[in-house]
Amino acid sequence: MKKVIFAALAAALAVTACNRNQTSENESANVEKQTVSAGDIAYVNTEYVLTECELFKTEGLALREKTEKAQQSWANKERNLQNEAAQLQEKYQKGLITTRDAQAQQEALEKKAANYQTNTQKEAQTLDEENYVFTNRLQDLLLRAVQELNSDKQYKLVVNASALLDADNSLDISETVLEKMNELYTQEKKNK
Repeated sequence: MKKVIFAALAAALAVTACNRNQTSENESANVEKQTVSAGDIAYVNTEYVLTECELFKTEGLALREKTEKAQQSWANKERNLQNEAAQLQEKYQKGLITTRDAQAQQEALEKKAANYQTNTQKEAQTLDEENYVFTNRLQDLLLRAVQELNSDKQYKLVVNASALLDADNSLDISETVLEKMNELYTQEKKNK
């Protein structure tokens, strides 16, 4: 008798569980589905846009050139310090200067190297900060351009092309974003 009751109870539980699964499947099917069409998605080739925008062509290239000149200057100063140290060592080894003079010149050279290093670090920090600010300005300009272009919520999704594996060229809005960035930059310059 107990076996029959347990079998009936197990069968009742199985039927109830099946009914619950069917109910949750039906509820899931009844949930309103959102569909995304091709017109709702766009992508931007940010590398292209950022390197072709007027902000980069005017201020970015100038900043890059300034950074390269500073690096060349640092390299030249470092070579000069190394040459001075080598000349001092050579003079000392040839016996052209006394030990006391060599030590004094060595100390002066070390002070010069320490000053060079301190100044270089300050210059590098300033350049890093300028690059950081410039990069933030570029990113802000890009974001504002995309937001203004999509102010009418035409796109549900705008992605960076660098994250794409494959996409139709008709979804590329890079040129439109570039034009908007240049327009915003021109307005910015006029307001200053």
